[in-house]
Amino acid sequence: DTGNGEQLYECPMCSLTCTNIQILEEHVELHLEEHNFSEDIRDLELAQQLQTEEDERQRSEEEKREREEFKKLQRQYGLDNSGGFKQQFLKNMEREVDRGRMLPFEYHKRKADMMESLASGIDDGKTKTSGVIEALCKYYQNENKDVRRVWLSAGVDHFHSSLGDRGWGCGYRNFQMFLSSLLQNSSYNDCLRDTTLIPSIPKIQSMIEDAWREGFDPHGASHFNNRLHGSKAWIGACEIYSLLTSLRIKCQIIDFHKPTGPMGTHPRLFEWILHYYSTDNEGGAKVVCTSKPPIYLQHQGHSRTVVGIEEKKNKTLCLLLFDPGCSSQQMQKLLKQNSDGSGLKLLRKFVGSLKEKQYQIVAVDGVLSLEEKAARCRASQVLTAEKIP
Repeated sequence: DTGNGEQLYECPMCSLTCTNIQILEEHVELHLEEHNFSEDIRDLELAQQLQTEEDERQRSEEEKREREEFKKLQRQYGLDNSGGFKQQFLKNMEREVDRGRMLPFEYHKRKADMMESLASGIDDGKTKTSGVIEALCKYYQNENKDVRRVWLSAGVDHFHSSLGDRGWGCGYRNFQMFLSSLLQNSSYNDCLRDTTLIPSIPKIQSMIEDAWREGFDPHGASHFNNRLHGSKAWIGACEIYSLLTSLRIKCQIIDFHKPTGPMGTHPRLFEWILHYYSTDNEGGAKVVCTSKPPIYLQHQGHSRTVVGIEEKKNKTLCLLLFDPGCSSQQMQKLLKQNSDGSGLKLLRKFVGSLKEKQYQIVAVDGVLSLEEKAARCRASQVLTAEKIP
């Protein structure tokens, strides 16, 4: 009370006094609105802070996942600086000794043999099986059940992975198979005069690096940081193409980039390979031992060597493949082929057996002149694999 009969009303939030209750109510409502607005601002700031912290946490986790995935891929493709053929060979032999599967004197002998092979750059031949193509030729001459015709590559030796390259060496072993056939073909004597023996895997790595230094496939070379030697890096069709072309061997990469048949199959791949072998070999003989080199066949994670193709009496096609994953013991069985052909299961692949998303092949067809080699080197710097629709 002011003493003259007026009632005073005090604001409970700021001690302001009013003589009119309605004015006070409006004044308090303003306080409340301001308070609510401030609370909303604080809530929004807190929400933004929490969102920022969550974004940073997710970004940090994503970067960590990417680093781990990158390291995993480096390990998988041999680019993690963990050593190459020599280091893996020694490590695996030491493991064999520790497990009692190899005697110490054998360890030292094999180590000496490996060091000699590395020094010479020549493969030691301990994973090689010769004579399989010749054995196949004899088998098919007498086979009367279901093969109408068969085409075979010129003599190809089989090479399998060893203690030094198990898990990553298939591309190199397939190149050795390729080269074993070319060295038996006089058409390639001139361009292979400096490569008269099968090179070791480290030597092949150096040969690919030499091709890169000549200017072949700079994009592919950068993927490996221009270095293969001393690593466990996987190679594929592009590296095989670059290496062969640098040796003046005429070849092409064909990319079967999607299935062309039902159930994810690739009948166009089989038809292309049949055409490759049968061109210039259309005679009436049931068994055609051609002068054709084998074909390098690549898919995600593995590669093999095509050494021939069967045409069944029902017109279906069947590829004959040398797999670096098959041991000498398995391949030796093919030298004593049973009359029922059961051992051929190791080599035969029907259309329904090859169902990867895509395949690449490298096929050889002659020798390049120096001018043609130089032109291909320039072209490889911008060229991508031919696409088969």
